[in-house]
Amino acid sequence: MEISKLNERIVIEKNAVTVDAIGNHRNTWTDYFSCYAYASTYQAEEKEEAAATEERSITFTVRWCSETSVVTSTGFRVRFRGEAYDIEAVDLMNYQKKEVRFKCRREARP
Repeated sequence: MEISKLNERIVIEKNAVTVDAIGNHRNTWTDYFSCYAYASTYQAEEKEEAAATEERSITFTVRWCSETSVVTSTGFRVRFRGEAYDIEAVDLMNYQKKEVRFKCRREARP
């Protein structure tokens, strides 16, 4: 892996349940880990439903470490340049403990 390609900062966020003062449970995203990544090019595709919308997907490649090795597609997401990306798949690159690849899709804004 070429270290010079890791030129974009990403934040991996973890889904957590918080309880407010009156006992309401809410899902919130908290920062889990921040690192440098190689962000591949966008792949855009249009969905034709009631209104045509564009969905962007991106692949982030990061160095393997104990924090990135436990990231799954169900309880984590990636924040990159102010946008949230849902992790669709985690590729541990044949378990060589060198790099991890996250295949992500941009989340729809509420």
